[in-house]
Amino acid sequence: MMSANIVEGDTENLDSTAWNLVECGAKILLRDEVSGEFDVIGWAHKGERIVMAETSGLRVGDRAPDFTLPSATGEMVSLASYRGKADVVLFFYPKDETAVCTAEACSFRDSYEAFQEAGAEVIGISSDTAESHQRFADRNRLPFLLLSDTGGEVRARYGIKKTLGLIPGRTTFLIDREGIIRSLFSSQFQAARHVSETLGVLQTLHANRPAE
Repeated sequence: MMSANIVEGDTENLDSTAWNLVECGAKILLRDEVSGEFDVIGWAHKGERIVMAETSGLRVGDRAPDFTLPSATGEMVSLASYRGKADVVLFFYPKDETAVCTAEACSFRDSYEAFQEAGAEVIGISSDTAESHQRFADRNRLPFLLLSDTGGEVRARYGIKKTLGLIPGRTTFLIDREGIIRSLFSSQFQAARHVSETLGVLQTLHANRPAE
């Protein structure tokens, strides 16, 4: 098994460093913000250095930035509209119709009823157009909203870094009814864990919430 020395890279230099490593066949590892586990996306020669990418700049306990974005049907949807009514599971993903994104969206679809039973709405956000979202939702029978952040402003507001400076980050936030971030999970490749990790926290939150 090939090995490598692990160093934490400066995100300002991540793009050029990562590309140099990729070109020489290096092993790149990305660390989950929460779990600390690593995703392997390439191989390295023994002794090569590898880089860990930072994820979201927001933390549990922070107030989630508000936003208003168009849905697949053209309806404008704001985070503030859920305040006091429902928890929100907000998952940022790179692109419609790609393998991992499809797996993630379908995992949320398969657990959608459980999220609703625990009092949450699920919302996906990517830079795809409303038309792309509509095709993606129809093809995969997605019951939740997909919002278009075509300029990346909301992604930037949530501090989500690109993987290797190229691939939009994959991060899921659980935002409670008061607009506070209760959990976040970031992994580019472990699609199903975005669902299981977030649902577990949501169900605990729901169980401990006073009866209305």
